[in-house]
Amino acid sequence: MKSFSRHILTLCAALLPLAFACNPDAPYNYPGLKSVSYQGTDAVIANPERGFYSAAEIYSATHPVISSVSLTANRKQGRTIFLLEFHLTDYVNSDIAEDYLTLIRKDFQTLRDCGAKCILRFCYSNGFDEKDKPWDATPTQALSHIAQLKPILQEYYDVIMVVQAGFIGSWGEWYYTENYKDTPTRKLIVDALLDAVPAERQISLRTPAFKMQLYGFSASDTLTRETAHQATIKARLGGHNDCYLATSNDQGTFSGSKDRKYWEAESPFVIMGGETCGVSAFCHCEPQADNAKARGVLADMAANHYTYINQGYHPGVISRWKSEGCFEDLQRRLGYRYVLEKGFFTKTPKAGEDFRSVLIIRNDGFAPAMNPRDAELILTDASGKEVGTWPLESDPRYWMPEEPTTVDQTFALPSGLSGEYTLWLNLPDPCSNLRGNPFYSIRLANEGVWDENTGYNKLLTITL
Repeated sequence: MKSFSRHILTLCAALLPLAFACNPDAPYNYPGLKSVSYQGTDAVIANPERGFYSAAEIYSATHPVISSVSLTANRKQGRTIFLLEFHLTDYVNSDIAEDYLTLIRKDFQTLRDCGAKCILRFCYSNGFDEKDKPWDATPTQALSHIAQLKPILQEYYDVIMVVQAGFIGSWGEWYYTENYKDTPTRKLIVDALLDAVPAERQISLRTPAFKMQLYGFSASDTLTRETAHQATIKARLGGHNDCYLATSNDQGTFSGSKDRKYWEAESPFVIMGGETCGVSAFCHCEPQADNAKARGVLADMAANHYTYINQGYHPGVISRWKSEGCFEDLQRRLGYRYVLEKGFFTKTPKAGEDFRSVLIIRNDGFAPAMNPRDAELILTDASGKEVGTWPLESDPRYWMPEEPTTVDQTFALPSGLSGEYTLWLNLPDPCSNLRGNPFYSIRLANEGVWDENTGYNKLLTITL
């Protein structure tokens, strides 16, 4: 009997590929619906809020603002995010001057005009030697600066992807510090940022231990689908590792395996990113035979759901990723990469009647989209005029890399329609200043679906 069972299992395994070949819709089963297949692409896509970033350090009001030329050049290379590191060195003992606040506003407006967003950090020092002191301002002065910045952060939060906590220590990295020796004092800064930055945006801390220590969270009580993406402290605090894959503990980023597991468990729901800081045995593309502890950057970014990394530093690490052949894969996979696999639609649509749309979406990226994102179906006529819009009952922030997402929705077509129409998937930025700009809409990683003028992704053409 056991031998017979094994033969049956072997036969089934042999026939399974044939069954898929004969039925291109396998393993999906939507009888009565029209099936449409979509072709993926290997292209590097300049999608919003993900990918390699370029850095800009801005030291005083006399420093040039970021330029539209630079932003446009970066977009052509697939980059849409920038680290804006504002140095408040000149104001360590005073309020921020109005001309510097004006410069900050100009930089944010340039981002908005050019279809880009920023990772934002404020700091006081660009070194950790005695000559670089003061490394940071007093808590009272820093809190005053955050209060000055709050109106600007509120006005321009649409072009802020994430805020790194900053303010404390050299480069705002929370290590070399004169004024923040204890947890309660550090917590003052994070509390102020959580208040100053709109709830739609996250604050990133330099290590996982800071999140646990500041607010009493434990490694056994991490975010879940049910508790993620809410206006709570736990859901709004992510991380940035600025010595990524540098040593066995990333130069003190992790104090042990518990810290690593904590960030991994949180990473499907909060923004993770950073930069490398030196070539090491840990920053290879793939696992190495002589280092059992290193799983390689591709596997590590997947496990930690990385959204962004610095493209300019460390140059030796970037060079290694290029020479070992994973750089382009990182370009494609940092953050989300949504691919439309199949669609199933009502075979004979009629005006005024229900229409069913089933989309199978695969995420080939390391992470889902992290900030709020609208998702909707749009119907246009032959001239491109919208005749119907239906918000999806599915949140792109939960379209995870682990398995395809099924978006199944039925809606009523408008009455009185006749002729040829096009159904689109639109994934725009929900902020009113950006919603109509295709630079801020998500492009699916498929051939022949993207409309660069509208930012819509074409699903199918129907005749009514």
